[in-house]
Amino acid sequence: MVGIGPGNPENMSQRAVQTIKEADVVVGYRPYVELIEGILSPEQDVIESGMRSEVKRARKALDLALTGKRVVVVSSGDAGIYGMAGLVLELLFEVSGHKQVDFEVIPGITAASAAAALLGAPLMNDFAVISLSDLMTPWEVILRRVEAAAQGDFVIVLYNPKSKRRVKQIEEAREIILKYRTASTPVGIVTGAGRAGQRVVISDLAHFLDEEINMFSLVIIGSSQSYIKEGKMITPRGYQISGGEKS
Repeated sequence: MVGIGPGNPENMSQRAVQTIKEADVVVGYRPYVELIEGILSPEQDVIESGMRSEVKRARKALDLALTGKRVVVVSSGDAGIYGMAGLVLELLFEVSGHKQVDFEVIPGITAASAAAALLGAPLMNDFAVISLSDLMTPWEVILRRVEAAAQGDFVIVLYNPKSKRRVKQIEEAREIILKYRTASTPVGIVTGAGRAGQRVVISDLAHFLDEEINMFSLVIIGSSQSYIKEGKMITPRGYQISGGEKS
């Protein structure tokens, strides 16, 4: 399992790049495989598939690994954060010969880290990461998590905030958060972090839904302590700095 980060090979670890280069077979979601085409060789077998083919993709990778091949399954960001690592590991333990397979997860830069770096320093204190995709988690459960994070005054990182099919969920989430935050709370939106066409927007809780948000976006909603200064979003850690102020 290899996390390829936000998509730019320059942001991949040397170990991730080397592991991909040494693989006999590379398996992944088609758009993610396209992001690493520059480090693949003609001698490697590449198996690509589309959206919602995760189980089939994972089983194929395991079947090949059981034949003795070096197989890499790539995930964007970090493979262990909304990636393929959990699914592959669950399926691996269902296979009678699973002890023959050496399973390893090589971490990557997750979208939250990539987006935060572009926005400034919004994750300097406690934060919660929540996916708004209700494909595998009931929407009622997601809403409870949003409410708990908002009530606890966490910075909230929203993965999968919106798609062509899911347009109302982020509106419902905002209404819950507004019960605990002011309308002027900073909100950062990063779309396509580290990729061509990358877009970074800083708004607030009252107006961020006016911005373009899609399945490639990540939304970071500040805590009660977060603020914007000279185009950067900051959440103070609590250090004493000059003038007796905390940062």
